[in-house]
Amino acid sequence: MTTLFISDLHLQPQKPAITQAFLQFMEARTHTIDALYILGDLFEAWIGDDFDNDFSHTVKSALTSVTKRGIPVFFIHGNRDFLIGEQFAAETGCQILSDPKRIDLYGTPTLLMHGDTLCTEDTAYLKFRQMVRNPLWQKELLSKSIQERLAIAQNLREVSKEKTGEKTEEIMDVTQTEVERVMAQHQVRRLIHGHTHRPQRHQLKINDAPAERIVLGDWGNSGWVLHVDSSHDELEQFKIG
Repeated sequence: MTTLFISDLHLQPQKPAITQAFLQFMEARTHTIDALYILGDLFEAWIGDDFDNDFSHTVKSALTSVTKRGIPVFFIHGNRDFLIGEQFAAETGCQILSDPKRIDLYGTPTLLMHGDTLCTEDTAYLKFRQMVRNPLWQKELLSKSIQERLAIAQNLREVSKEKTGEKTEEIMDVTQTEVERVMAQHQVRRLIHGHTHRPQRHQLKINDAPAERIVLGDWGNSGWVLHVDSSHDELEQFKIG
């Protein structure tokens, strides 16, 4: 049996090909697996569990179809869908995990993260993250009307796009010393994360022992999935559309 890991799909009505690829993935790839982990940014934006339309209903139904078969689906918040909450979990059967989360993956201690907190050089983003993860800020936002929240989300996306264009590639990538610190803190030799949209396998050393950081890719013209079982693992790229 196999455990699958995906992240950074950024699902949105404006990109139906990616949504269709996700639906096909959930239908075709999840029948004989042990579990599915979604490591953040499943959605391009999520303005609250009380918002529902045909698009969100379709995505939630795909998740529910898997969990109803008894296959666990685990979710870690990303920087785009941090407002996913208990109602979403109850409706879909997904289990929301803390970030970071240490798991035993077929006998190998493994650390799971979205990956944004590893980018310590991006101080402006980390300051923004601290603000939007504050329960009081979230409570105030969720008290606003759907239309107000949609407008705020759109504005945040535009600001994010503008700010991203001003940042260097190095700032937006992980900080190696932070990777090593977190892995040592949690006593793991394998880290799996997304966020940076730079799919790759990185070999490193933690306390002079061999270790690996596996970065999941975002979904666009291609999709990415990591397969892990008791004997091997594979980072797979597949075509979308």
